Amino acid sequence: MLIDVIAVTPQRDFSLLLEFANGEKRIFDMQPLLTMKPWKKIASPLLFQKARIEYGTVVWPGEIDIAPETLYDDSKRV
Repeated sequence: MLIDVIAVTPQRDFSLLLEFANGEKRIFDMQPLLTMKPWKKIASPLLFQKARIEYGTVVWPGEIDIAPETLYDDSKRV
């Protein structure tokens, strides 16, 4: 089941506070991914904070994104 992300708030600890179209708020820890391509490009706090929503998922400058199903399946409800 694909659920669009409708809001994102990047956190200082490299996690993402997410709101999904179904009304759920969840937290996703990006730290484990920041050592891998392509996400290591956003491993600085300044770049990480530039997260925004496009096409129902989280994107960063440089055409970096992450699948919405990954964000949902691997996040924790808050």
